[in-house]
Amino acid sequence: MGTFVTLAEVLEARGSPLDEDEVWCLLLATTEALLDISRKVSVPALCLGSGNMCSVLSPGSVLLSANGSLAFKSCARYEDVASFTAPEVQQGHAASTRTAMVVYSLGMTLYWCVDYHLPQNQPVQLSAELEGLLLSMCEDMVVRRTNLLPVLESCELHHKASMMPPAEQLVRQLVEDVYRNSVSV
Repeated sequence: MGTFVTLAEVLEARGSPLDEDEVWCLLLATTEALLDISRKVSVPALCLGSGNMCSVLSPGSVLLSANGSLAFKSCARYEDVASFTAPEVQQGHAASTRTAMVVYSLGMTLYWCVDYHLPQNQPVQLSAELEGLLLSMCEDMVVRRTNLLPVLESCELHHKASMMPPAEQLVRQLVEDVYRNSVSV
């Protein structure tokens, strides 16, 4: 088995959506990782992989490690990333920063994770706080879309108030669940 599993593999292995605490933890860990990467290197180096730039995160490009860390890979050419791509990119406008595009795709990716395999008539089960945060990340208009620092602040406040375990612990657990499910099949 590889060192990393994708967020898509986590959902496939469990066959059900992420719960609210898992989304908060992943949002915190992902935002920290993205901010860390953007501080260390130029934003164009945001994704691993080949030289072609990727400004879209998707369930197939968010990598969870057994040690509790996160990484990102360039979107697979064959993966359908249109639903995770910011509207300004789809419309061919360059009026957006790469960070704004990544925020949009992260919001859409996590929203997909809470909607995974839900019946069409069943609404997602999220608190107003988390749903509002994800929707602000998925805002169609770039000027109204939140950016990474307010997302991080919201996650840190929620994490402290709810006394959740460290995000790394949840990431390790999600990876272990994938390995456990693949062994038991």
